Amino acid sequence: MVPLSQMNIKEVEIALYNDPSPRMLAACQNDPRQGVRRLAERQIKHQQAQAQEDARVQGLLIEEKKLWQKGFLLIAGIDEAGRGPLAGPVVAAACILPTRFTLPGLNDSKALTESKREKLFSQIQNQAIDYAIGSAEPAEIDVLNILQATKLAMKRAVEGLTVRPHYLLIDALTLPAVNLPQLPLVRGDQLSASIAAASILAKVTRDRLMVELDALYPEYTFSKNKGYGTSEHMKVLRRLGPCPLHRKSFAPVKEGLSAL
Repeated sequence: MVPLSQMNIKEVEIALYNDPSPRMLAACQNDPRQGVRRLAERQIKHQQAQAQEDARVQGLLIEEKKLWQKGFLLIAGIDEAGRGPLAGPVVAAACILPTRFTLPGLNDSKALTESKREKLFSQIQNQAIDYAIGSAEPAEIDVLNILQATKLAMKRAVEGLTVRPHYLLIDALTLPAVNLPQLPLVRGDQLSASIAAASILAKVTRDRLMVELDALYPEYTFSKNKGYGTSEHMKVLRRLGPCPLHRKSFAPVKEGLSAL
């Protein structure tokens, strides 16, 4: 290897990227060139941030680790997206993560940007032992109510798994119709890696679907509002009334119907 003193700044940067070891960092910290010392400082900060993120993600595995120790090795996290919108389905996901995975930034989908969710969506798909999506349509929501329709979507997600889980971790709900041991966790998408992964799968799937459905009913701009009752959405709803994708049992949609 070329001695550090004989490398230019760019060469040092490449060498440090390839070998960020304590020995290399120490050599850079002791280099007389300010630019090299700055590179070392930047790398140390990066390593510290990475260690903090790794610790945060490990903190999301507390419930999973308890269950793994009891022999429940295949744990499915379950969450939904779309309970609040005025239009579109409610979508649920079930996700079984391996005991070892690399998902930096994993978090409740609501705490992430769209671009970060999209990136994690692909990473989760690639690393999950198994995952599945379930949904309940607006007509089912109107018949059952949103809570029961959410449970139906979750049940369908579990049934869609090709690997039968040993245990379910569910965001805030229980599924009496699913004959598997389970634990509801309030704010589970902030407490469990499995539920957080499911929340991302459900959210991205539903958002993509609403973009597709926008082409059928462009007046309602579902690609922007994803079915939520934004001021623009409400103006169109009052002017045109609901479309077949609207949840007619929801009060704002009922008002749109009565205004016609």
